[in-house]
Amino acid sequence: MRRTFVIAVLLIATAATGRAADAPGPEQLAVQKVVMDSYVDGIHNFRRVEAIKAGFHPGFEMLYLREGKLEKLPIYNWIAGIEDRNRKEPLPADAKPTTTARFASIDVTGTAAVCKVELTRDGKLVFTDYLSLYKFDDGWKIVGKVFHRHE
Repeated sequence: MRRTFVIAVLLIATAATGRAADAPGPEQLAVQKVVMDSYVDGIHNFRRVEAIKAGFHPGFEMLYLREGKLEKLPIYNWIAGIEDRNRKEPLPADAKPTTTARFASIDVTGTAAVCKVELTRDGKLVFTDYLSLYKFDDGWKIVGKVFHRHE
């Protein structure tokens, strides 16, 4: 009886919202698009500086641990490194994506969001990233990142 009651409540809740509880809403989809365009494709797959600038806030910083010490990498330094790499070893015009992303979660509350994304290369999990975003007048922007690099 209890199980029937729980199922009924879930069905009513789903019907009331018009979609299943885990189906992404428009804001989650907008966050996912920014992360795919600017981060996954912009940085990891195609090194497209304009795409990176479009989706990252100028105040973005990546925080990471190096030998037990907290380090910071601002977006302008990351972009400079990508530009340097593009000069030294340009990608061919027909370059294919090498990194795939799985969105483990996207949590949006008002104008703030957190996205957990798992990046895979050659079938191997490489990074689990936690990206923080804010929604500005011109859309969602990535403002911070912490991550775990899988060995």
